[in-house]
Order: sequence, then C-alpha cells, then structure tokens
Amino acid sequence: MKVLVTGGAGFIGSHYVRSLLAGEYGSDGDVSVTVLDKLTYAGNRDNLPPAHDRLDFVQGDICDLPLLLDLLPGHDAIVHFAAESHVDRSLDAAADFVRTNALGTQTVLEAALRTGVRRVVHVSTDEVYGSIEEGAWTEEWPLLPNSPYAASKASSDLIARSYWRTHGLDLSITRCSNNYGPYQHPEKLIPRFVTNLLEGTPLPVYGTGGNMREWLHVDDHCRAIHLVLTQGRAGEIYNIGSGNELTNMALTERILDLCGADSSAIRYVTDRKGHDLRYSLDDTKIREQLGYAPRVSFDEGLAGTVAWYQDNPEWWKAAKHGTHPTPERSV
Repeated sequence: MKVLVTGGAGFIGSHYVRSLLAGEYGSDGDVSVTVLDKLTYAGNRDNLPPAHDRLDFVQGDICDLPLLLDLLPGHDAIVHFAAESHVDRSLDAAADFVRTNALGTQTVLEAALRTGVRRVVHVSTDEVYGSIEEGAWTEEWPLLPNSPYAASKASSDLIARSYWRTHGLDLSITRCSNNYGPYQHPEKLIPRFVTNLLEGTPLPVYGTGGNMREWLHVDDHCRAIHLVLTQGRAGEIYNIGSGNELTNMALTERILDLCGADSSAIRYVTDRKGHDLRYSLDDTKIREQLGYAPRVSFDEGLAGTVAWYQDNPEWWKAAKHGTHPTPERSV
C-alpha cells in the first residue's frame, strides 16, 4: 500500500508517519509513504526520519492542484492531516485558515477523484461542534463552530462529506479531542507551559482557567486514525476521545508539579474572544465498531511529554524562537 500523508511533517502527521514506517500498526512492512508538507512554522522536516527507503518527502502546498495531480497517481490512500490549527492565530488571520482548511481540502479531494485514489481519511477536530455544558457530542451532533479555525474545519468536513455523497469517494472523517505528546509546537498549551517554565517565564492562563478540555495522547489518536483507514466505512464520521477531561487550571497545576514549580508562575490574562467553555466527545461508535480504546493513561502520557521537552531543548527552542517565532499566547 502506498499512502500520501498531507501535513506529515507536523505534530500529529509526523507521529503517524513514524509509527506507520516502524510497523506499529501491524503488518505494515510493505507500506510506503509520501509526505506532502508546506513546511510552515508548524511543519518540521526534522520530525521525520532523516532517511528511509519507504519514505518520500515533497515540500508543497495542498492548494496546488497541478502538484497533486502529478504526485497522486500510484497512491492507494490519502490521510489528510494538513491544516492551520491554532485558534488564537485564526482570530488574527482567518483568511489563511479558510484557504488551507477549506480550499485545501477541496483541492486534495478533487485530485484524489481525478487520479483514482479511492480511500481517504479526513482528520478533523471536536471544535467543529462548538461548546457543550454537559454530556458529550455524538457524531450526529450539529456543527456549531465558534472560532474561525473551527468554522474552517467544519467547512472542510462538509466538503469532504460532499465528495463521498456526490462522487462516491471512499472517505471517512475523524474528529479528535485535544492532542498532546512529543514534537508538538510550543504555541499549544502543554508545550508552551512546559517550555515557559524551563525558561523561567510566566504561564498565561485565560480568565480563571475554568475552561475544560478532553486530552488525548497523539499515539492513541494515530492508532485510531489507522483503524479508520483500514476498517472504517465510507461516509462515516468517527469521534476519537479519551475520557480525560480537565479544566485548564487543573492541567496547569499538574504541569507545575511535574516541573517542580508553584502557582507563583501563573499569570491570569484577559479571556480569549468566543472561548469555548467545554469539549467532550462520545466515542462509543469507534470503540464498538472498530475496537478502539486509548492505551496511554493521562498521568503517564503527561509525565512522558514533560520529560521529552526537558530532554530536547534544541528542538523546542528552534521551534519557539526560530525563523517563525510564536507570538505570546495564552490558553
């Protein structure tokens, strides 16, 4: 099997590629991978193996239809990770998110249709559902996005569904909860707070820190995506959750403890515009139909993630302070 992975040099995409090439999803020794990545600030070629006989890397834009039409023939499947994904950035540059997430997805699917690539997994997010005070979202929940990022991803989901319904593309959609783990760009909550503590700078917490998120280790997420690729049904949506719900303040306290710091490092800042209060996924469908279950406990995963950033200062300092510095953001 030959798989095109868009956004494969990013945090989640690169974990999927490394795991796939390492045979962690079963008998995948005959799988070859092409990574297509624009290498924006969040994409890093160093996230991928430096040399591998079953890996080809192409730097390019998913909105470039001629490139995709040239690249895709001979591929059996596409796993579409590529996206602009940071909510704070979308508040200031919404057009970039609409272009990459909506138009980029349509371009990828059009290229798949024209070149005969039948199987596609479109990777999305729980943020398309909006905010939920109690209970959990099922896949049938209406889409009520509250940020330009979430709206652009909801748009991409609807475009993806249309290519299944209209053209018969063998396509599935996944929607995951907040991811964490090694190689995540320091603009995101956990790596930003860990690296801020390592640098002796404050932790900016939005409002009172009462917003709640569900946390999923990147390894569990990628295993679920591969299950959907190999066993999922066309036209279906699969929520991928963990059951690990914490307020931002509870998560901050855990990070402080793991880093040997205290609450004096916290700096409360003005809340984000339109900040969703709570996310929670009902992932019964993927558990019952495909046999998914998370393996990484949150305590183990968070401790391992903190240790990884402590042990890899060269990687995160280059990402945080390199050519494309991350603006100071909060959570």
